[in-house]
Amino acid sequence: MLRYQWEDADRKRVRTSSRQKQKFTHTAGSRSFASVAEAEEVSSDKKIGRLQLFEIIHRKKDGSPMTSEAGETMEKLKEKKAEYEAIASTDSSVNLENIDNRIITEVLGPERYGRQYMPSGSQAQAKVQMLRDQIAQMQASTVEQIAVVQRKYEELQQQLTADAAAGEAEATAMAAEQSIKYDELQLQL
Repeated sequence: MLRYQWEDADRKRVRTSSRQKQKFTHTAGSRSFASVAEAEEVSSDKKIGRLQLFEIIHRKKDGSPMTSEAGETMEKLKEKKAEYEAIASTDSSVNLENIDNRIITEVLGPERYGRQYMPSGSQAQAKVQMLRDQIAQMQASTVEQIAVVQRKYEELQQQLTADAAAGEAEATAMAAEQSIKYDELQLQL
């Protein structure tokens, strides 16, 4: 008889090992995370971010986390988000557009090549965001440098005006002194 490559026992073994390798179990079943996010967006009429999707997928129907690890991770994600929001409230140069990706990368670690923990924009978008942040920092430093150069220019302008006034006063004094000497010489002749 022929032996099929994927008999039931083989499939069961592969699926079991795959489930054991998962970092977190989720409630999405065989649906993709993107389809879960889309369904949630349709039902709530709001855009669902990666952090919200993580919470939706890793909670049971009663609202409790799937595992204690998932609960701890959700708490860490909330803390990081609060930190970033606090930083953003004090620093206007922080961009909150791509913050979910950064938080997930910091808490869950870097994603494996070709994999993502949650659907998001492409890596190119992350690169664009990084470049935008660099541009904002460069613009801020350029503004500071311009202000410093402007102050130095004004100081030099004031010093030049003071030197010119002092030189003019000195020239006037010298002219007066020469006039007096000339008058004295005229009297001696």
